[in-house]
Amino acid sequence: MSIIKIHNAETNEVIEREMTEAEITEWDIKKAAAGKQAEAAAKAAAAKAALLEKLGITEDEAKLLLS
Repeated sequence: MSIIKIHNAETNEVIEREMTEAEITEWDIKKAAAGKQAEAAAKAAAAKAALLEKLGITEDEAKLLLS
């Protein structure tokens, strides 16, 4: 079971409750999307590193060439 903690900063009241089914579904969807984004970013970084190595230049040198 997943617990949500809601903190009211004005009154300092803290409410803890279980997540609803809709909240759990939304959480799972967002977690999956974040995982896909992280995977895509890792692939892009690997491709960039491979290209730089193939060209025999550093990232700073590539930035200078493209500016």
